[in-house]
Amino acid sequence: MTPTTIQLLGAGLFAVAILHTFSTSFFERLAHTQPAHAGLWHLLGEVEVVFGFWAFVLMAVMFVTDGSVAATQYLTSQNFTEPMFVFVSMVIAGTRPILHVAMTAVRLVSQTIPVPKNVGFYCTLLALVPLLGSLITEPAAMTLAALILQDRFFRNGLSPQLRYATLGVLFVNISVGGILTPFAAPPVLMVAATWEWDVGFMLITFGWKAALVVLVNAVAATVLFRKELSALSLEYPDLREKHVSLPLMGIHVAFLAFAVIFSHHPVMFMGVFFLFLGLAQAYERQQDRLILREGLLVAFFLAGLVVLGGQQQWWLQPILVGMSSDTVFFGATILTAFTDNAALTYLGSLVEGLSDEYKYALVAGAVAGGGLTVIANAPNPAGLSILARHFKDGAVHPGGLFLAALPPTIIAVLAFRYL
Repeated sequence: MTPTTIQLLGAGLFAVAILHTFSTSFFERLAHTQPAHAGLWHLLGEVEVVFGFWAFVLMAVMFVTDGSVAATQYLTSQNFTEPMFVFVSMVIAGTRPILHVAMTAVRLVSQTIPVPKNVGFYCTLLALVPLLGSLITEPAAMTLAALILQDRFFRNGLSPQLRYATLGVLFVNISVGGILTPFAAPPVLMVAATWEWDVGFMLITFGWKAALVVLVNAVAATVLFRKELSALSLEYPDLREKHVSLPLMGIHVAFLAFAVIFSHHPVMFMGVFFLFLGLAQAYERQQDRLILREGLLVAFFLAGLVVLGGQQQWWLQPILVGMSSDTVFFGATILTAFTDNAALTYLGSLVEGLSDEYKYALVAGAVAGGGLTVIANAPNPAGLSILARHFKDGAVHPGGLFLAALPPTIIAVLAFRYL
């Protein structure tokens, strides 16, 4: 198809946004060297702001070139349910009662492993919580894992190598660990109804491979850094010293479950979210600070990705359609590093007459590459918004993330393609 002017501009701005994500540390340095405009440079140095900012530029140009009616129609034609749901699930999953439940589960499992306390907890966290993402959704699992990693490990002066390795394994395991069910991982969610994939199909076709990948990656990272993990001193208050009543934990779990069940219906999950905010205020002494800022930044990032991504179909779809099932697996793994993996699978769902082998290759490749960059998988910005402050200059270098995520990605590729 012949692209329109606005589609060409959208592709150009998409490329600029990707380059911008690799340059956030540059803007953070400008904030220190040019304090007169530090606020602006800090804003442009936030990875979560990048795609929202360039989406705003695209819409401003569209207003000028195509008129307000066309621009408004384009915006209203896009589906912003996912950004809204990620915001809600992040905030609820990041509360003290939910964290208390997750920490207890990880602690109980880790105690059964005959290794030093820190080592067992680290391994269990990177394996168990990503697999829980198949039940509570990937964004919620990412939020839980990132917050626990921050409290238990990142605040204790980890080496840069361990910080990046942990982030790389976390991103890959979250992307892979959510595909045991058809409703938890965004790239699967986009195609499950169209292709009639149910829980049984996901478990048989993807589930056991995903569980194996998550376990191997977690164990490999743990073994590689076992000496540093064993030497960590964890002398700080943790959730055990903060009172949370059992009924309140149950109510919070129910709120999160309700949001997951009605994740396709913003009217439902936003309504219950407002009720949740009231309850959180009523029991403020049993809550920590709600991560509203982090959730809003991630939602802004994903909304920007939706707006910019809507102009990429003209070049993405011909690439996908022209591939064989073997090529599409590796092609999807590579392409997902440059665009959201849910966007790739959604475009695939629009193509009629695809073979079962092609469908498997597209989804497997998309989830395998979901940890290579911050934009590869929708929950990645959620983890980054929580953990980025513990990296140099408060920013995660995209090249460092890519290299750290490459080994666990290779494990995922080998499992999904050759097992």
